[in-house]
Formats: sequence, structure tokens, C-alpha cells
Amino acid sequence: MVNVCHQCGVYRADKIIDPAGPAAICPECGHRHPFLYLPLLIVSGASASGKSTICNYLTGKIEVGILLDTDVLWSPSFDLPDENYHTYFETWLRLGKNINQAGRPVVLFSAGMGVPGNIEPLVERRYFSRSHYLALACADDELERRLRSRPGWRQSGSDAFIQSQLDFNRWFKEQGVNGQLPVELLDTSDGNTLQTAQDVESWIRLRLICEI
Repeated sequence: MVNVCHQCGVYRADKIIDPAGPAAICPECGHRHPFLYLPLLIVSGASASGKSTICNYLTGKIEVGILLDTDVLWSPSFDLPDENYHTYFETWLRLGKNINQAGRPVVLFSAGMGVPGNIEPLVERRYFSRSHYLALACADDELERRLRSRPGWRQSGSDAFIQSQLDFNRWFKEQGVNGQLPVELLDTSDGNTLQTAQDVESWIRLRLICEI
């Protein structure tokens, strides 16, 4: 576990990072813990933009990274909007940086984690060399059609939920691409799963080959 000092045993998530080592330095005793300083890739988008479909399609096909859908850890205990879901995001970053120590970077498919402002200030973000963001986006009418066609148990057909996802979809198109750390866009309006999967795979491979 990277957060536990191997010398003094103190748990500190806020270790000092020396990229040149790379090493995580214990603030308590100064012990330098060598670790793999790998990039973080996040594939995001509004609900029904295609994240889970593409993650499922590509899982096991990309040997250079570990693809994970962040919904697998979601539970009501993480539903903390007052803290902007930081506990949930920090949990995923902590898990991701420990997975990285096996030598393969994580690629997280997530909605809220696709907003750089939700991730970059977090304590656990320091353990990744760089972060890359890609958002799947589509035309508003297509996104609404997909949401309304989902089975009832997903509770995605209400007007309020649909409007929230349309707003999120537009955020990526209008603000995410122009942020201090821009989010790249991939249009999934045509619903061509194979082509979208190939495009996402190319995006992942290009960034990991350049980083590792």
C-alpha cells in the first residue's frame, strides 16, 4: 500500500512526490518509497453516451491498460453531493494508483470523474504522472432517445433526469473542451459501437504509448 510508510508505518495519503525518482516521500520521517508513476486516463460522458458499452467491448482487448467501469463500486454511502462526491472519487484514485503498481495504467470509465475540476485538486491525484480526459458526446435528440428507451429499472426516463444529462452533455461540448485542462470529445451520435470502440482504443493506446 503506497499510503503506508514502509519505515515508520504512518498512513499519509499526502506524501510528497518526487517525479525524478519517482518516489513518494513520507512527511513524517522522510522515507522515500519508490513507486510506478503512471498516467491516469478517464473516459467520460453523460448517461447513455456509450461509456459502459465501450468499456465492456474493449475490456480484455487492450493489453497496455486496465479498463474499469467506476459504477462497480457505487453504493448509497458514496451519494454525498454536499462534498461533490470527493470520497467516491478519492476511493477510485487510491485504487487506481495501487493497480498501477502492477505496471499497467488504469483507464476509468466514469461520468463525474470526467470533469477535471472534480479530480485535479484531490489528494490522491498526485500519484499519477498526468491525466487525460475523453468525453463521449452525442446530439441532444439522440441522447434523449437513448435515455427514454432504457428499461424502467434504470430510472432514466424522467424529464428531470433527462434534462440533467442533456445539460451535462452540453457542458462537455461547450465548456469541457475549453477548460484549463481540456476534455477531448468523441461524437457517438451515429451509434456505431464498433467505430466508437476503435476510436477509443486508438485514443487510449496513443496516450499510453507516449507516456510509458
